[in-house]
Amino acid sequence: MNTGLTREEVQDYLKAHQDTPLDKFVFKGSPFTDISIQELAQQLDGKRRMKHKLPLWYRTPGILFPPKLNLEQTSSAFTAQYKAGIVKGSNLLDMTGGFGIDSYYFAQQIKEVHHVELNKEVAAFAKANFETLQLHNIQTHTGDAVAYLQGQNRRFDTIYLDPARRNDSQGKVFKLNDCTPNVIEHLDFLLSKANQVLVKTSPLLDISAGLSELKQVNEIHIVALNNEVKEVLWSIQSNVVKDVTVITINKRRETIERTSTTLTKIAEAKASYSEPMKYLYEPNAALMKSGAFAWLSEEYAIAKLHPHSHLYASVDCIAFPGRVFQIVEVLPFDKQLKKRLKLKKGNITTRNFKLSVTKLRKTLGIKDGGEDYLFFTTDLNDKQIVIICRKA
Repeated sequence: MNTGLTREEVQDYLKAHQDTPLDKFVFKGSPFTDISIQELAQQLDGKRRMKHKLPLWYRTPGILFPPKLNLEQTSSAFTAQYKAGIVKGSNLLDMTGGFGIDSYYFAQQIKEVHHVELNKEVAAFAKANFETLQLHNIQTHTGDAVAYLQGQNRRFDTIYLDPARRNDSQGKVFKLNDCTPNVIEHLDFLLSKANQVLVKTSPLLDISAGLSELKQVNEIHIVALNNEVKEVLWSIQSNVVKDVTVITINKRRETIERTSTTLTKIAEAKASYSEPMKYLYEPNAALMKSGAFAWLSEEYAIAKLHPHSHLYASVDCIAFPGRVFQIVEVLPFDKQLKKRLKLKKGNITTRNFKLSVTKLRKTLGIKDGGEDYLFFTTDLNDKQIVIICRKA
């Protein structure tokens, strides 16, 4: 990291060009002999990318940004805050510290935080920003986190790690054994060093696969932002013999949809089934990831349309963790459908259906948008149907 980036004149120059198109900014070249235009462009580009993901970093003068890849991998402010709310104790080790976003929010809740990062350049960015943000309860360390922990004679209340999900060829991976550090290989050691181990895994990792590889899990947190699963968090504790709690979170603008159940309740739940009624319900992405489909039917007293459709119906409108629609019409999917629909625009969703959204749009001549929502699915009698709705 070029420490010259922190100089007031450099920061003023970047601020003066905060709205300059990046290509024009680069074309100007650098006015500073000790700072390249590539280094300046990285700061300008990084700040812009983090405007919504990390608003505090965006608006704080003097914050420095690492390369784009490191920014893509970092937590958002919302997911980092959420993690900080579920860690325990007075001291914490962040084994995969990265740009430092998680460590920053951990430090708002935890008295003593240790940030470890293998990449020296990224570690330097994090340390400089901690100083800019006036955080005095974070200690930074550069190097291999497992080796660092092996050299410690102490225990931590919590160890957090977000294993790197890239292979030697920089391709994305999601299986735990393919990540660095290898959680499966080191889990017993980690549990000998902490009361709680919190592991973040790829949203692509199947819940059942994670449970088969990670032992002594006591909580699973599935965190979605604007209906996109961002993180799956596994809270692990030694000698905890109880049912695993499954918590789903989905933040939509200022609303947070939250559910909590257990693996036993999910496994034992019995769904009810029905034809479409007056209202239609689509679970949010976090709930879809949890696989708690029968539990949703039982918990909210709503009927599934088909064992594999994961859409629900009821006569009365209820508060629900997902999208709620009022059904306008239900039509069979047949050769007469295009004539019956008479729609030029519509928001199309498929659930347990033979054709893709792209194929349906082409076949029916329906453009995206408008106030009508079309759910193409399979009903209880294994018939292909389309449910036309408006938002409730």
